[in-house]
Amino acid sequence: MPRYSKGAFIYNGNAGAGKLEQKLSQTIPTLAQNVENLTVLQTQSRDDMIEKCKEYGKKVEVLFVLGGDGTVHDTVNALAELDSRPVVGVLPGGTCNDYARMLGLPQDLYQATQALVNGEERYVDIGKTKDHYFTNFWGIGLVAETSTNVDPAQKNRFGVLSYFISAMKSMNEATPFNYKITVDGETAFHDQAVVVLVLNGRYIGTRMVPIPDLSLDDGKFDILIVKSSTLTSFRELLTMNSPDNEKYQELYHIQGERVEIETEEQMEIDSDGEINSTTPDSIELVPNHLRMLFHQNAE
Repeated sequence: MPRYSKGAFIYNGNAGAGKLEQKLSQTIPTLAQNVENLTVLQTQSRDDMIEKCKEYGKKVEVLFVLGGDGTVHDTVNALAELDSRPVVGVLPGGTCNDYARMLGLPQDLYQATQALVNGEERYVDIGKTKDHYFTNFWGIGLVAETSTNVDPAQKNRFGVLSYFISAMKSMNEATPFNYKITVDGETAFHDQAVVVLVLNGRYIGTRMVPIPDLSLDDGKFDILIVKSSTLTSFRELLTMNSPDNEKYQELYHIQGERVEIETEEQMEIDSDGEINSTTPDSIELVPNHLRMLFHQNAE
């Protein structure tokens, strides 16, 4: 018996024909067996996808979206302010698929589809800024520079490797910036840094941020600040296994629900891999706002 009575499946119609045909054959048959009335929607642009998410998000029990982290970001922004929101199933169809990783999903598309239709529904937190919502992370400094420096040709050719190439370039060119952060109404840090991250998820560019107990549904952001791009700071980051700030020389870590960030010079903001705003910014956590399908074995 189908798990859901009414659902929609949205995918980007501009993907390569051969690759797209393969992706659809790996997903639609399984989804159709588990949704009694499944509407399949092809989109031709980012705006078209957002509008379809808004339109069908009001009508269906479950909305499956095939795409990468940018697609997830747009989907959440389309659904976040609806009065009635569907369960969301993310099918990993991008380069990094960081949010799908956080949901415990396999990167193989057929296996991910199987995991979703048998998955567990959970409410998740999202972040809200002055301009938009985000699911995974908000960042300035190196993380935004890395996104900006990704070469589209390299991304198409090398996939995830292109982000590491860009990261190495950004690290070599990193210049510390002055910032001030207020967390839950109190000034937390006023210093220099090369990257500031407000985290809801734990993956960036397929790499796990090693903060213990970082979760999509714990009602807290994890704010992580890296002071410099020295080997010491990145060694501390890679070996971080507890939120004990006193043991680190180059890292700050704090949790909170409301964050205000100012920088001496205006800086680009990266939200879930999308550059779409600049500092200063204010961020608040919106708890238990969306229902997502997780792999049953996800932590």
